[in-house]
Amino acid sequence: MTTVEILPVCHASGKKSYRAVAVNKHSTGTTAGQALDALTAQLEDTDFSGLFLIQSFSADHFFY
Repeated sequence: MTTVEILPVCHASGKKSYRAVAVNKHSTGTTAGQALDALTAQLEDTDFSGLFLIQSFSADHFFY
């Protein structure tokens, strides 16, 4: 299974984009999904199975 990392990128203009990285390939997109789709198209594996872990580093409405 190939490990994919999706990172938020904050630009000096305040605009946010996302960068997806796997092995020696990378892609960018305006959303995490766009970056992942572009990266998936570059990968050579025809069978794609995934496990998504989403980690948010901000507090939710239950945490004060």
